[in-house]
Amino acid sequence: MKPSFRFVLLLIFFQLTVCLLAQPAFSQEKLHEALYYDKLDNSTVQCQLCPRKCVIPEGRRGFCGVRENRGGILYTLSYGKLVSINDQDPIEKKPLFHFLPGTRTFSIATAGCNLKCKFCQNWEISQKRPEEVEYVSLEPQELVRKVKGSGCLTIAYTYTEPTIFYEYMFDTAKLARAEGLKNIMHSNGYINEEPLRQLAKYLDAANIDLKGFTDDYYSRFTEASVEPVLKSLKILREEGVHIEITNLILAGFNDDSENITKMCLWIRDNLGADTPLHFSRAFPMYKLTSINPTPVETLERARKIAMDCGLRYVYIGNLAGSSGENTYCPKCKKAIIQRRGYFILENDVVEGKCKFCGEVIAGVWK
Repeated sequence: MKPSFRFVLLLIFFQLTVCLLAQPAFSQEKLHEALYYDKLDNSTVQCQLCPRKCVIPEGRRGFCGVRENRGGILYTLSYGKLVSINDQDPIEKKPLFHFLPGTRTFSIATAGCNLKCKFCQNWEISQKRPEEVEYVSLEPQELVRKVKGSGCLTIAYTYTEPTIFYEYMFDTAKLARAEGLKNIMHSNGYINEEPLRQLAKYLDAANIDLKGFTDDYYSRFTEASVEPVLKSLKILREEGVHIEITNLILAGFNDDSENITKMCLWIRDNLGADTPLHFSRAFPMYKLTSINPTPVETLERARKIAMDCGLRYVYIGNLAGSSGENTYCPKCKKAIIQRRGYFILENDVVEGKCKFCGEVIAGVWK
C-alpha cells in the first residue's frame, strides 16, 4: 500500500525539523571574521594568531577548535559567547598581588584553548568547542556596561585562554579603556608578536603561566614549547604592561632545583627583580589524577631558590595560611600585605611605599 501524499509531506516536515534542531545554535548566528590569518591556495587559510600557525583547509578548524575556515575565510566561533561570567572575583585570584590589591574584577571566558595541559583545572570549558557548552551571548558594548554597573574597576580575560577569543577581548578592551576601566589577562602567553603588541596597547596587567622551563616539559604536558612564552613575557615588559608570573609545580616533573634556578635567573635578567613570581601548588586534576599534591617543602624550596636568585616578591599559591602568601618589604623585611587565601588581612603599602621604612614597592596601587 502506497503512503498518502499527506503522510509523505508530514514525514518530510519531520525530517527537516530534526535536521534544523540538530544544528549547533551558533550556526544560526552572525559569524565574526577572525583577525590575523593568511589566505592560501584552494580556499585554505593559515592562522597567524599563535605560534602553531595552523594551516586550515575549507570546512576545518584549527588546533584550538574555535577558528573555522568557511569558504576561504577564517571565522572565530567564540566571539561574545561567554561560558563563564563572575563579577565577584578577587583580583588576587588571577593571581595579581601587586595590582590594585583588595579590589574585585569582572571575569569572563569563552570555550577553547590553544594548549592541551594535562593538569588543566578548567578543562570542562577550556578543552571544549563552543557548541559543546552552554553560553551567554554578550556583545562588547553590553559587557562594558555590565562591568561599569558592577562597580568593578577591571575586566579580567581568564579561566580558559584569552588568546583564542582574541577578537572579542580586543574589541572589549578598547571600549573598556575609553570608559576608564582597566584590562587584565591571565594567559598561557602562547601568542604571536603582532597580535600581542596590538593588544598590549589596551592591556594594563597580565599574569602569565610559565608552566616550566624546558621544551621537554612543555611538549609532554601541554603540546607546546617554552620559547614563545618567554618571548611574550619580554614583549609585555617592553610594552609597559604590569607582569606577574605563575609557575605550577608538579612534584617529580618540573621541580628540579637546577631548572628552577635557571628560570628565576631568566626572570631577573629579562623582566627585572621586581617581577612577582607565584609558585602554585598542584593537585590531582584532569588527566593527572594519579599525582599527589605538591609537597609544601617543595614549594618552600622553590621560593627560597627564587629569593636567593634576587627576585624580591615570591609567593606560594594554593596553600592557604602559608607565610608565602604575604608581601614583604625587600628592605626592612616586614610583612606589608598580609593575606589568607584571596583575602587581605592588612595592607601597609601607603602611596606605593612601605609604611615602615619608606621603600618603594613595585606595583600599581591605585
